[in-house]
Amino acid sequence: MKKNKKVKKICIIGGGPAGLTAAYQLTKNGQKVSVYEADRIVGGMSKTFKLWGQLVDLGPHRFFSDDPRVNRLWLEVVGDKYSMVKRKTRIYFDNKFFEYPLKPLNALFNLGFFRSILCVISYIKYRLFPLRNKENFETWVINRFGKELYNIFFKSYSEKLWGIKCDKLDIDFASQRIKKLSLYEAIKNSFFSNKNSHKTLVDLFAYPNKGTGYVYNNFKIKIAKLGGKVFLKKRIKSLEIVKNKVLVKFSDGKLERFDHVISTMPITNLVNNLNNVPRIVKKNISNLYFRNTILVYVKINKKKIFTDQWIYLHSKNLNVGRITNFSNWNSKINNSSKNTILCMEFWCYNKDNIWKNNDKHISALAIKELIKTNLVGSKSIIDTKVVKIPKCYPVYFKNYKKNLRPVIKYLKTLKRLNVIGRYGSYKYNNQDHSILMGILVAENLTLKKNHDLWSINTDYDYQEKSEITKTGLKISN
Repeated sequence: MKKNKKVKKICIIGGGPAGLTAAYQLTKNGQKVSVYEADRIVGGMSKTFKLWGQLVDLGPHRFFSDDPRVNRLWLEVVGDKYSMVKRKTRIYFDNKFFEYPLKPLNALFNLGFFRSILCVISYIKYRLFPLRNKENFETWVINRFGKELYNIFFKSYSEKLWGIKCDKLDIDFASQRIKKLSLYEAIKNSFFSNKNSHKTLVDLFAYPNKGTGYVYNNFKIKIAKLGGKVFLKKRIKSLEIVKNKVLVKFSDGKLERFDHVISTMPITNLVNNLNNVPRIVKKNISNLYFRNTILVYVKINKKKIFTDQWIYLHSKNLNVGRITNFSNWNSKINNSSKNTILCMEFWCYNKDNIWKNNDKHISALAIKELIKTNLVGSKSIIDTKVVKIPKCYPVYFKNYKKNLRPVIKYLKTLKRLNVIGRYGSYKYNNQDHSILMGILVAENLTLKKNHDLWSINTDYDYQEKSEITKTGLKISN
């Protein structure tokens, strides 16, 4: 990025992937940047912390991107301190483990001959005679894969994640996550190729040797060296645009003026913290909501349990949605420990009993369900730790955009305010989407670009492709 002579005083709310990327790019440009993070460490959902002598992430976070700008920046920050990890994941359904991505022989064996035939018949039926109503996630998936496969591989997991029925879920979730996935492609690739072309099923990804949080801690260090400031345990109380400045009030009562503010806080919090917001915008924002996550870390007195990085739990009789084995991401993060740390994910709302329960009750539930999967025995469990994370996933309820569009329209009128990130833009972003938002918002503020930040993670595409390999960046057209 070229240096811009005019120095601007910029406030960045949130020290996650989007906010730290923006801060780094802006400080490289010579801007006066201050990052305010509410937590005690940076990284947002992508942070890493020490637990029982090992390093663990805040849930599973793999990195991959086909955008050269994102990959170059990631390598610039990480250097050679990463490994390439071969993806190994499975689905647990009906007391059986299915390879994911799909392997036909494994699926045929687990489902049985007759159920497999039903899946094929159902697939053909709905491809030839699709459901007319394509306005929700359920009909979208059924028309693409058939009702049998929908019930097995999509319904239960999606309803666990979002906490609403699939017919109440917007098709945006499908278009952003499984748009390019086809049954034919999955079968073809499983027989004839080791490379899966669908992005969400990428079979090789980059992972830092010291956990995902290493990336964002390095961002923090580099920002400081360039003259930027990163404040921890610092919360924003309100924002007000006064003439050509943004007046930011902090929870400790301190007031400060900035030329620009970049917000990655939940969009619901942002709008409620803004002064003089139109009543209709307040009404619309009140209809948007997020899904919470509860992580239960379980210490196991065995070094090797299973080879997967994570396992999806599709069984209806289990509340847990995903189990991660951090030892299988990179052997360096477990510090040569003889124990293994598993991470069990439960998704819920504030009103749900599990969110209201204390750590003891939540741990007991996690242990009970872990034993039920037969992955480990009760005698091998040493300890547990519960971490509650509010507002993790923006919920794509049916027609949610009717409420979101007026909010976006209003925020676009506030020229001194930029909104990015998973929480800020109300988008189910991966790390690469949020990093890209950070790159582009910095270009908008310093290079007078006019990137549409709201278009990222929709139908956004980039002609030049790239991927990170063991030796660095590989570029292709």
